[in-house]
Amino acid sequence: MKYWFLISAYLLCKSAVAQEILVDKIIARVDNYIILKSDIEATYLQMQASHQKVPENARCEILKSMIMSKMLMAKSEIDSIKVSDKEIENELDRRMAYFIAQAGDESKLEKTLGKTISQLKDELREQVKEQMIVREVQKEITKNIKVTPAQVKKFYQKIPPDSLPFLAAEVEVGQIVKIPQVSAEEKSNIRAFLLSLKYAIERGEMTFSEAARKYSEDPGSAQSGGELGWRSRGELVPEFEAVAMKIKPGEIADPVESEFGFHLIQLLNRKGNRFQARHILIRPKSSLEDIKVAARFLDSLRTKILQDSITFRAAAKQFSDDKTTKGNAGFFKDVNTGSQKIPMDEIEDPTIFFVLDTMKVGSISPVLRFRTEDGKEAVRILYYKAYYPPHYANLTDDYQKIALIAENEEKQAALDRWLQKAQKDVYIYIDSDYDKCNILQKM
Repeated sequence: MKYWFLISAYLLCKSAVAQEILVDKIIARVDNYIILKSDIEATYLQMQASHQKVPENARCEILKSMIMSKMLMAKSEIDSIKVSDKEIENELDRRMAYFIAQAGDESKLEKTLGKTISQLKDELREQVKEQMIVREVQKEITKNIKVTPAQVKKFYQKIPPDSLPFLAAEVEVGQIVKIPQVSAEEKSNIRAFLLSLKYAIERGEMTFSEAARKYSEDPGSAQSGGELGWRSRGELVPEFEAVAMKIKPGEIADPVESEFGFHLIQLLNRKGNRFQARHILIRPKSSLEDIKVAARFLDSLRTKILQDSITFRAAAKQFSDDKTTKGNAGFFKDVNTGSQKIPMDEIEDPTIFFVLDTMKVGSISPVLRFRTEDGKEAVRILYYKAYYPPHYANLTDDYQKIALIAENEEKQAALDRWLQKAQKDVYIYIDSDYDKCNILQKM
């Protein structure tokens, strides 16, 4: 929810700044990278809109952060550090799916932001690319930094007692998810529908782009007429690529099924192992009976767990359809520490948060219906394994968190040293209006 709010604020503020600043101005330059006044103002307005406490020198800190990012981008060029188009598109698709889930559906998201999904991706693409490259450069600079238990203990002992972090309540929660099997009849109907679209397009009754905009359920490409741009082997699911590499330019293949649903694919161009294609995606829908069958299976599995016929961990590994938690025996992980202890205030799924509020520690929920991140109907059971009350951090209970803070401090120190040295290797210009910030002296 925090990220959804911040991205909404950012985009709305960018629009507001674009309207207000008729003549933009270059505030800083790092080699070939520039920072505009509108970039700083948009981030400043975003801070205000998100109700953060805005410090007096906020614009100085914003500019400093942006200059550091541009320096890391310049470093990426020197060291040839890149991220692939596939990685960028995957990250954009992941964010779009998350935004859509938070907004409720695709149309609500587009109405809220006043942009199509395609426009939103285009607007975020360069920002996401820079974030990903900066992350890779930081990893490269800090890859050899590790902290030993002795260093963690020393770090902890240096923290004044009145400065120890106060940690929110944490929980250990697991889930077993079942995605209902779609009936053969539903799949047959989708194939027939896509074939009817294919024949209508071939007869000239509509264009492929018109059909994609009207019917495709791929939020990333529907508004651009189903176009996916140039792709290389390995970027898309195998079923899609097998068809795209087989048909001729201009040809529309018969519907093909993948893990995402059914695709109607038209090849636009092909050069060696690269191809340009567009598609119409239809996702099969589970019927009420399909959902009931999955729910009955989970209810039976829940009974076996409660009767100790099988452990929750074993049942999750064997039967859960959720790839993210299945590998961890059904349990959620803290994205920062990798621990099974999840801070209550970081649980993003409101359903889980409020269900836990009604459960006792050690209990398993009844079967619950929900939608997965990619919009599929599913059912699950939750296991509320443990609760840890709010407390001041200590080495016994919170070693992983303290170790992470200690390691991050070491990494930040390494980045600071690198930035000091890098200043001599890159050209940096800062507008005189920002002389008071003393940015280069503070790096």
